[in-house]
Amino acid sequence: MRPRITFVCQSTTRALRTVTFGGDEPLDDIGRENARRLEGSLGRVDRCWLSPALAARETAQALGLDGSVDERLRDCDYGRWNGRQFKQILLREPRKLVSWIRNPSTAPHGGEAIPSVLERVADWLRERGAQDGHTVAVSNAAVIRAAIVHVIEAQLPSFWKIDVVPLSMTDFRTN
Repeated sequence: MRPRITFVCQSTTRALRTVTFGGDEPLDDIGRENARRLEGSLGRVDRCWLSPALAARETAQALGLDGSVDERLRDCDYGRWNGRQFKQILLREPRKLVSWIRNPSTAPHGGEAIPSVLERVADWLRERGAQDGHTVAVSNAAVIRAAIVHVIEAQLPSFWKIDVVPLSMTDFRTN
Protein backbone atom coordinates (compact mmCIF):
# COMPACT_ATOMS: atom_id res chain seq x y z
CA MET A 1 0.00 0.00 0.00
CA ARG A 2 1.41 3.39 -0.97
CA PRO A 3 1.98 6.08 1.66
CA ARG A 4 -1.11 7.85 2.95
CA ILE A 5 -1.21 10.34 5.80
CA THR A 6 -4.46 11.55 7.32
CA PHE A 7 -4.41 14.43 9.77
CA VAL A 8 -7.39 14.63 12.12
CA CYS A 9 -7.91 17.95 13.86
CA GLN A 10 -8.60 17.49 17.55
CA SER A 11 -12.16 18.03 18.66
CA THR A 12 -13.47 21.01 20.60
CA THR A 13 -12.47 22.27 24.03
CA ARG A 14 -13.69 25.18 26.08
CA ALA A 15 -10.56 27.13 25.13
CA LEU A 16 -11.17 26.55 21.44
CA ARG A 17 -14.74 27.80 21.73
CA THR A 18 -13.50 31.00 23.42
CA VAL A 19 -10.66 31.49 20.89
CA THR A 20 -7.87 31.02 23.41
CA PHE A 21 -4.23 30.60 22.42
CA GLY A 22 -2.70 27.26 23.34
CA GLY A 23 -3.48 25.63 26.63
CA ASP A 24 -3.88 21.96 27.40
CA GLU A 25 -7.52 21.26 28.13
CA PRO A 26 -9.69 18.17 27.86
CA LEU A 27 -12.39 17.89 25.24
CA ASP A 28 -15.70 19.46 26.10
CA ASP A 29 -18.77 17.20 26.18
CA ILE A 30 -19.85 18.16 22.66
CA GLY A 31 -16.36 17.59 21.30
CA ARG A 32 -16.11 14.18 22.92
CA GLU A 33 -19.52 13.10 21.58
CA ASN A 34 -18.78 14.39 18.08
CA ALA A 35 -15.51 12.45 18.02
CA ARG A 36 -17.22 9.25 19.19
CA ARG A 37 -19.65 9.52 16.28
CA LEU A 38 -16.70 9.30 13.88
CA GLU A 39 -15.24 6.14 15.39
CA GLY A 40 -14.28 3.72 12.61
CA SER A 41 -14.56 6.32 9.85
CA LEU A 42 -10.85 6.27 8.97
CA GLY A 43 -10.82 2.70 7.69
CA ARG A 44 -7.66 0.68 8.13
CA VAL A 45 -5.02 2.53 10.14
CA ASP A 46 -1.51 1.10 10.12
CA ARG A 47 -0.05 3.55 12.63
CA CYS A 48 -1.23 6.52 14.64
CA TRP A 49 0.69 9.51 15.98
CA LEU A 50 -0.58 12.10 18.42
CA SER A 51 0.14 15.61 19.54
CA PRO A 52 1.04 15.62 23.24
CA ALA A 53 -2.02 17.82 23.89
CA LEU A 54 -4.69 16.29 26.09
CA ALA A 55 -7.41 17.18 23.56
CA ALA A 56 -5.56 15.34 20.78
CA ARG A 57 -5.07 12.24 22.93
CA GLU A 58 -8.74 12.28 24.00
CA THR A 59 -9.85 12.76 20.39
CA ALA A 60 -7.84 9.71 19.34
CA GLN A 61 -9.31 7.68 22.18
CA ALA A 62 -12.86 8.70 21.22
CA LEU A 63 -12.08 7.72 17.61
CA GLY A 64 -10.93 4.30 18.83
CA LEU A 65 -7.29 4.97 17.92
CA ASP A 66 -4.25 3.99 19.93
CA GLY A 67 -1.22 6.10 19.08
CA SER A 68 2.19 7.29 20.12
CA VAL A 69 2.93 10.88 21.06
CA ASP A 70 5.32 12.83 18.83
CA GLU A 71 6.43 16.24 20.11
CA ARG A 72 6.72 17.54 16.54
CA LEU A 73 2.90 17.44 16.34
CA ARG A 74 2.47 19.88 19.25
CA ASP A 75 0.73 23.22 18.84
CA CYS A 76 2.67 26.41 18.28
CA ASP A 77 4.25 27.79 21.45
CA TYR A 78 2.41 31.10 21.88
CA GLY A 79 4.74 32.32 24.62
CA ARG A 80 3.11 34.84 26.95
CA TRP A 81 -0.12 34.66 24.92
CA ASN A 82 -0.59 31.01 25.87
CA GLY A 83 -3.87 30.53 27.74
CA ARG A 84 -5.11 34.02 26.86
CA GLN A 85 -8.11 34.79 24.68
CA PHE A 86 -7.64 36.39 21.28
CA LYS A 87 -9.80 39.35 22.27
CA GLN A 88 -7.59 39.99 25.33
CA ILE A 89 -4.48 40.07 23.15
CA LEU A 90 -6.24 42.32 20.65
CA LEU A 91 -7.03 44.80 23.44
CA ARG A 92 -3.64 44.67 25.18
CA GLU A 93 -1.21 44.17 22.30
CA PRO A 94 -3.05 45.06 19.08
CA ARG A 95 0.03 46.13 17.13
CA LYS A 96 1.95 42.99 18.03
CA LEU A 97 -0.98 40.75 17.14
CA VAL A 98 -1.54 42.43 13.78
CA SER A 99 2.21 42.41 13.10
CA TRP A 100 2.35 38.66 13.79
CA ILE A 101 -0.56 37.95 11.46
CA ARG A 102 0.97 40.10 8.70
CA ASN A 103 4.45 38.68 9.23
CA PRO A 104 4.21 35.14 10.65
CA SER A 105 8.00 34.81 10.67
CA THR A 106 8.03 36.94 13.82
CA ALA A 107 7.16 35.89 17.37
CA PRO A 108 6.04 39.01 19.27
CA HIS A 109 4.53 36.75 21.93
CA GLY A 110 7.98 35.46 22.85
CA GLY A 111 7.19 31.92 21.74
CA GLU A 112 7.63 30.04 18.50
CA ALA A 113 7.52 31.66 15.05
CA ILE A 114 5.38 29.98 12.39
CA PRO A 115 8.42 28.99 10.23
CA SER A 116 9.60 26.86 13.17
CA VAL A 117 6.24 25.08 13.23
CA LEU A 118 6.48 24.56 9.44
CA GLU A 119 9.99 23.15 9.77
CA ARG A 120 9.17 20.56 12.43
CA VAL A 121 5.96 19.49 10.69
CA ALA A 122 7.81 19.19 7.35
CA ASP A 123 10.41 17.03 9.10
CA TRP A 124 7.66 14.81 10.49
CA LEU A 125 6.01 14.54 7.06
CA ARG A 126 9.26 13.59 5.32
CA GLU A 127 9.85 10.84 7.86
CA ARG A 128 6.31 9.46 7.91
CA GLY A 129 5.70 9.97 4.18
CA ALA A 130 8.36 7.39 3.44
CA GLN A 131 6.33 4.68 5.19
CA ASP A 132 3.91 2.57 3.19
CA GLY A 133 0.39 2.21 4.54
CA HIS A 134 -2.04 4.53 6.28
CA THR A 135 -0.64 6.83 8.94
CA VAL A 136 -3.04 8.91 11.02
CA ALA A 137 -1.95 11.96 13.00
CA VAL A 138 -4.24 13.63 15.52
CA SER A 139 -3.18 17.19 16.18
CA ASN A 140 -4.40 20.80 16.09
CA ALA A 141 -5.21 23.33 13.39
CA ALA A 142 -1.79 25.04 13.39
CA VAL A 143 0.04 21.78 12.72
CA ILE A 144 -2.39 20.78 9.98
CA ARG A 145 -2.14 24.21 8.32
CA ALA A 146 1.65 23.84 8.44
CA ALA A 147 1.39 20.41 6.77
CA ILE A 148 -0.81 21.81 3.99
CA VAL A 149 1.52 24.78 3.40
CA HIS A 150 4.47 22.38 3.17
CA VAL A 151 2.82 19.86 0.87
CA ILE A 152 1.52 22.42 -1.64
CA GLU A 153 4.70 24.50 -1.34
CA ALA A 154 2.73 27.62 -0.51
CA GLN A 155 4.20 30.89 0.67
CA LEU A 156 4.32 31.57 4.42
CA PRO A 157 1.40 34.09 4.49
CA SER A 158 -0.84 31.28 3.17
CA PHE A 159 -0.67 29.74 6.63
CA TRP A 160 -3.36 32.14 7.88
CA LYS A 161 -5.63 31.58 4.86
CA ILE A 162 -6.24 27.90 5.55
CA ASP A 163 -9.19 27.07 7.77
CA VAL A 164 -9.00 23.80 9.68
CA VAL A 165 -12.06 22.96 11.75
CA PRO A 166 -12.32 20.52 14.66
CA LEU A 167 -12.53 16.88 13.56
CA SER A 168 -11.76 17.73 9.95
CA MET A 169 -9.67 15.15 8.15
CA THR A 170 -6.89 16.21 5.78
CA ASP A 171 -5.69 13.39 3.58
CA PHE A 172 -2.31 13.27 1.79
CA ARG A 173 -1.48 10.51 -0.66
CA THR A 174 1.40 9.95 -3.01
CA ASN A 175 2.05 7.91 -6.09
